[in-house]
Amino acid sequence: MSRARIAAVALIGAVLAGCGTAAAPPPPPVPAASPAPACDGPATEVIGADQLGEAIADAAPGDVIRMGPGTYAGTFATTASGTADRPITLCGGRDAVIDGGDVEGDYALHLDGASHWRLLGFTIRGGQKGLMADNAQANLIEALLIEGTGDEALHLRQASSDNIVRGNEIRRTGIREPKFGEGVYIGSAESNWCEQSACGPDRSDRNTIEGNTIWQTSAESVDIKEGTTGGVLRGNSFSGEGMSGKDSDSWVDVKGNGWTIADNVGLDAPEDGFQLHEIVDGWGMDNTFTGNNATVNADGFAFNITKNRENNRVSCDNESVEAGKGLSTVDYSP
Repeated sequence: MSRARIAAVALIGAVLAGCGTAAAPPPPPVPAASPAPACDGPATEVIGADQLGEAIADAAPGDVIRMGPGTYAGTFATTASGTADRPITLCGGRDAVIDGGDVEGDYALHLDGASHWRLLGFTIRGGQKGLMADNAQANLIEALLIEGTGDEALHLRQASSDNIVRGNEIRRTGIREPKFGEGVYIGSAESNWCEQSACGPDRSDRNTIEGNTIWQTSAESVDIKEGTTGGVLRGNSFSGEGMSGKDSDSWVDVKGNGWTIADNVGLDAPEDGFQLHEIVDGWGMDNTFTGNNATVNADGFAFNITKNRENNRVSCDNESVEAGKGLSTVDYSP
């Protein structure tokens, strides 16, 4: 399936039910990916794994590190941070490839307590996980290609908050373990809180995931865990191609609080388009689904709100095509 077909699903005639009207015009298609942001101006030019490893380990506020074309084999990590007015930039074209190698191995790129980075334009391939952010704040992750990972492609964890994940393409995840092959994973499951967040919720809050194209993932396109609050999932394109139904049953799985899920486009769900669950008491609350376009082509719902139905909102402007059980498990809101 091409990226163009994923985006073009927004042009399919949609059926709008339960809002007092038979149909509504579809939204414009979501772009498949953003063009790589400019990586101009004075920069430290790196070629090869050794130079890259040294540059990111020693980075200081305001540094710009530009990767030349080529493969940067190995796994890379940094604990350095920029500042709000002097972020650290790591950039390159799609032909600059961080290759984490063995899908049974480590993270290809790890922001380990590293904040105020701008990761722009390059490719991350392989590794057990592609890009891991632990306790990483206010980073911009834009126009990357992340592919061929053992588990999930991109994970924001250990109270990684206020990050923007925008205009990336994510594909071919779960090569090592299909049930862990999410495209974007926010927070930690409650079963991992004692390992990741001192036995309390992993408050990876206020993250924005927007304008990404996520396909050929073995598990959900996006998994929003219990313990996370106040994020935005907006304007993304999802495809169920590659989901077996055994390891995933929706494009998006929401278990956090106060998320806005808006203007996303989905095609060919494994069962449901969007799901909401209460895994831990008090979580899975106050979420809003609005302006989404779901071409489900499966037996489930477009929006399956399994718990807390009175405390979550599915608005009238959501649209669905070929959802066997209908648009939603809840009454629609104006």
